[in-house]
Amino acid sequence: MKSTAVNTFLPKRVGRVGLFGSLALLALLLALPLAGAAQAATAVGLGTADSFAVIGGSGVTNTGPSVINGDLGSAPTPAVTGFGGAPNGTVNGATHQADAAAAQAQVDLTTAYNNAAGQGPANTLATELGGQTLTPGVYNSQSGTFGITGTLTLNAKGNPSAVFIFQTASTLISASTSQVKLINGAQPCNLFWKVGSSATLGSSSSFAGNIFSLESISLDSGVAVNGRLLARNGAVTLINDTVTKASCATAGSGGSEGGSEGGSGGKKGGGNGSGGGSGSGSNGGPHVQITGVPTGGPSGPGGGERCTGQAFTAKVAVHSSSGIRKVDVFVDGKLVKHSTSGRFSVRVGVTGLRSGSNTIRVVAVDGKGRRRVASESFNRCAPAVTSPSFTG
Repeated sequence: MKSTAVNTFLPKRVGRVGLFGSLALLALLLALPLAGAAQAATAVGLGTADSFAVIGGSGVTNTGPSVINGDLGSAPTPAVTGFGGAPNGTVNGATHQADAAAAQAQVDLTTAYNNAAGQGPANTLATELGGQTLTPGVYNSQSGTFGITGTLTLNAKGNPSAVFIFQTASTLISASTSQVKLINGAQPCNLFWKVGSSATLGSSSSFAGNIFSLESISLDSGVAVNGRLLARNGAVTLINDTVTKASCATAGSGGSEGGSEGGSGGKKGGGNGSGGGSGSGSNGGPHVQITGVPTGGPSGPGGGERCTGQAFTAKVAVHSSSGIRKVDVFVDGKLVKHSTSGRFSVRVGVTGLRSGSNTIRVVAVDGKGRRRVASESFNRCAPAVTSPSFTG
């Protein structure tokens, strides 16, 4: 009987252990997708701030021929200086100085800022983002600041709706010639930077995404931004820069690696590089294509990207069923060609351009007033250093 009782007890105990173990495993498996979902980022609504490429809280100041593709505004301080067309800045959009539209955009910006700040839990990273390749999600900084030196690559893994959110307790600073590169469907409209104090973008850098800054935003010379500069309380300062409002591309629109209002195409150049950028809108706006730009490929034994030290001819093609009203071509924010033709060439000289990355941007407006932007970048070779000659 004793033996029978022991034999009866053991299977029951083992069964209970197995049941508890299975329940624990099931709970763990259920928790895993929940943890992953908790870290996923969702797109931040901009409300009326969506139409703005640049907005400041205490003014917007510009020096040189900057180009803003989108609305410009400031509230509650109305000060907007340094615009009005070449040789000063050009605004391809409306300007709002402490009016109702600017005030409401600031209200919606505050809502967007709080939304971006509240998402998470975040993946914590070191301060330096350069040299990293990141997938969609929410990220914050261990030190409370983010810096970008070199190239930050954001990989959407084939999902054009993928969202990236970066949160800093204080500053965001990008170095000169740094780059935010978007690959595999990533779009600048789905990239958000919540900055707890101020943002500074270094000269000749290429930046993507929407900056929500509690204080100021300052750009050094020659910066290209595919996104928005939205400052809640401080000023926005530009120096010969280009800011293009990013809109999400939809089916039938332009490439996902470029710009605004239907997208600007990626670089397609090979080793000898005749690059092509294009943008076409989901609302039937003009299609823009740029070819003949030297891009891509290794430069030879020394490595690095191919560069050019000579002038070249870029070809521009614009098509719209409603005709072409105007086409403007800018090189690093400077207007170099104005046309009303759908096909033309433009000679691009490199004398006076900075070494490294430079950008050709084409802004086309069709007969119905619909505007599209396409851009293509090229590298100018550093001038050769002449060694001193000695005679004896």
